[in-house]
Amino acid sequence: MNIPNRITVSRILLIPIFIIMMSIPFNWGEWDIGNSVLPVSHFIAALIFIFASATDWIDGYYARKYNLVTNLGKFLDPLADKLLVSSALIILVEMGVAPAWVVIVIISREFAVTGLRLVAAGEGIVLAAGKMGKLKTATQMIAIASLLLHNFPFSYISFPFGTIMLYLALFFTVLSGYDYFAKNWHVMRDSK
Repeated sequence: MNIPNRITVSRILLIPIFIIMMSIPFNWGEWDIGNSVLPVSHFIAALIFIFASATDWIDGYYARKYNLVTNLGKFLDPLADKLLVSSALIILVEMGVAPAWVVIVIISREFAVTGLRLVAAGEGIVLAAGKMGKLKTATQMIAIASLLLHNFPFSYISFPFGTIMLYLALFFTVLSGYDYFAKNWHVMRDSK
């Protein structure tokens, strides 16, 4: 249990706190932000999400820089990412700010890529995330954070930044999934 793995575990432990902050109607007040209202509990949950998202970059950077990549980390890191993003997206559907079909497509892509990685692992092949996957992750994190913040600060000018970013994330999710499978289809084709 090295430092990068501890950071990853801390990200997993933040997920239930994030869910509680978004799900329980704490009466801590709210802020008027343009044409929207931002409950304080949603603001805190958004900060938790942003912090947890940042730890994804930190643990990966630290593990690579100091050669602390472990099998446990290879398992926990993508699991933590998928749990965090899936939880946030499902909550956004419940809030009525993310279309269910968009969330289904995004989560389905994650399942498909995970399945391909499992097949590859069974063959002793490690499939690394590409640049498209990193772009997908970045747009997802920005979209989710913006929607959790009720589109702040863009709510002051009635610009649907969060929604636009969500559809951009959907585009990169589908494109990166296609790219990932196109580059690694030989794993499925040649598996025993």
